[in-house]
Amino acid sequence: MTESPEQLVEVESADFDAFFAEQAPARPRVTFTLYGREYTLPDSLPLLFTLKMEQVQHSSDPDDVRAMLATLFGEGALDTWAAHGMTDRQLGVVLIYSAANVRKPGSMTMQRAAELHDEQEAAKEGKAAQGPNRAARRASRKKGKPARSGARS
Repeated sequence: MTESPEQLVEVESADFDAFFAEQAPARPRVTFTLYGREYTLPDSLPLLFTLKMEQVQHSSDPDDVRAMLATLFGEGALDTWAAHGMTDRQLGVVLIYSAANVRKPGSMTMQRAAELHDEQEAAKEGKAAQGPNRAARRASRKKGKPARSGARS
């Protein structure tokens, strides 16, 4: 059964541009200076940043990092920072600081961002130093190594 044109109901077109403009929060935006340039963080994390962050975790392509940083800091941020000698630790601190302050302006100091970065790095190093996890040990036993029961003989 098909509908005749007389049966169609006209509805007003939805305008998400207007709706989102009305919904935009009037939140303060954090600014910071890095290598003599002032950066203003957006009032919310851009979707492209979130998507690129996922991609960057599994990529070694500098262009992926460039694209991710451009969504928050503008084109050329990575190259500018690298030219000034930024270290991977410094980049990590800037990202932690920025992400926290986009979500909740004023919630993170640079010092706290550095502490969190260092804690995360120490945790990564601790996991690497622990050696294989239980699943890896089980897999190695299946390759011919006898299992230990824990009982004394």
